[in-house]
Amino acid sequence: MESRETTGPKTVLIGIDAACHGVLDPLVADGAVPNLAGLLDDGASGPLESQVPPWTASAWPSLYTGMNPGKHGVFDFLTFDGYDWEVVNATHVDERPLWRLLDSVGQSSVVVNVPVTHPPSEFDGALVPGYMAPEDPNCHPAGLLADVRDEIGSYRVYPNDVDGETAQREEYASVARSRGEAFRYLVDRFDPEFGFVEFQVTDTVFHDQPGDQRTVRAVYEAVDEQVGAILDDCDPDTVVVASDHGMGRYRGHEFRVNEFLRESGDVTAVKGGEGMPSWATVRDGQLKAGKTETEPDERALADVMTGLARFGVTSQRIGKALGLVGLDDFVAKRVPASLVSAGTEQVDFPDSRAYMRSRIECGVRINLEGREPAGIVPPSEYEAVRDDLVRRLSGVRTPDGEPVFEDVARREEYFHGPHADEAADVIAVPSDFDHFLSARLSGSRFGEPTEPWNHKRDGIVAVAGEDIDETVDLTDAHLFDVAPTVLATMGVTADERMDGTVLPAVESSGERSYPEYDRQRSTTDEGGVEDRLANLGYIE
Repeated sequence: MESRETTGPKTVLIGIDAACHGVLDPLVADGAVPNLAGLLDDGASGPLESQVPPWTASAWPSLYTGMNPGKHGVFDFLTFDGYDWEVVNATHVDERPLWRLLDSVGQSSVVVNVPVTHPPSEFDGALVPGYMAPEDPNCHPAGLLADVRDEIGSYRVYPNDVDGETAQREEYASVARSRGEAFRYLVDRFDPEFGFVEFQVTDTVFHDQPGDQRTVRAVYEAVDEQVGAILDDCDPDTVVVASDHGMGRYRGHEFRVNEFLRESGDVTAVKGGEGMPSWATVRDGQLKAGKTETEPDERALADVMTGLARFGVTSQRIGKALGLVGLDDFVAKRVPASLVSAGTEQVDFPDSRAYMRSRIECGVRINLEGREPAGIVPPSEYEAVRDDLVRRLSGVRTPDGEPVFEDVARREEYFHGPHADEAADVIAVPSDFDHFLSARLSGSRFGEPTEPWNHKRDGIVAVAGEDIDETVDLTDAHLFDVAPTVLATMGVTADERMDGTVLPAVESSGERSYPEYDRQRSTTDEGGVEDRLANLGYIE
């Protein structure tokens, strides 16, 4: 690479997972996040509408490609082939990310901790993968992770689980600090035109410690400190702050879609089957722990649980009994995932007419002949079945008489592009994302939300810099607008296939056609990750 005078990045994109006004505004008012407050005050800012589904694994590829999942191809933490699945990775993203587009026009990048970037491809610059990667990910260039750890000390993708509230807060803060330290080191070393750093722990804290405002504040204070250091050390011309979605308390109900479909005869249940995994289990039980296989004693106990499930002694019934004596949480933290799976009543996908295979998809899948390996719905009945599902789901009311969904529609109303037909057939959007959708079978349609804090549709965006019009209104900003806006701040033409447009605070550089994105698919097998996941059958 030809050397150039060190000037610092033209633009730095700071991703803060799950950031939104509902979370940030109280922290700003308390003076806890002065650097983020300064960017919000000095630049153009506003809410950033996320996509459907508003979850990390799909939303970040949408943000960094500027395209909807129907084009880039990632809808979930998992990708499916019939009834089989694997964990998504960067090779499942079928559109060009920002750093690859910039590379094609001769501009370099440093990318740190961005989700769904493992395994990295080659480009002019450096990349340390984030969420969805194994704990010791391959980086670009090869050997970079060792260099980062030599320079800054400990660097890990996922926070460790530690005992004690104070210790856990420090663990989260330490992970946040490592993002900023690694980013600043790599910017100094590679001198890129573009920098992109993402802070994931701002989302993790709500899933791991729901309602713990002291820990949330500690996390954001640590992130804000790193934002200030990045501004001081990197001195970018333009800063863009963006989140993939928002976060808030779920005040409604948990709606168990497959239980609803079982009542109508669409779902058939099986006891002791494999079922579908939850991402939290994949992450915590496999990627973070580095577990290579199920332990022998665990396998034997799983066989016992499978046998009991066939006689009606399911995990759900055991859990209900434990709940009556207050031991459900205690046992849940100590029982291996495979035992829960083996003893759980689950959806029999091949024998069901329609089902929710993963709650993250926000929709229902039809078991279609010729598409699914054991499809039972004839193609001639497909549209009628879809219409029936739309009608019935649209009419679902909570025990309080309120609609569960604000919209139920065919997938074409939310996705377009070569991968649109990989989405769920019917998309169901919870009202204000105040109800928790669940794919599990639990004996009743409704319950208390499994996670009292979870994703909301509106995140946040801010654009600050000398050439930014801070007076404009960004209330209509959308997740897809971030990529073309970043390019415009660098004077680079956007890809005409992007679904977003340049935010009005920035002068557009126009659009043009780029060559077809060339990428090679790989399975999530780096370091044996997929082998470690293959025996996982733990449903939510």
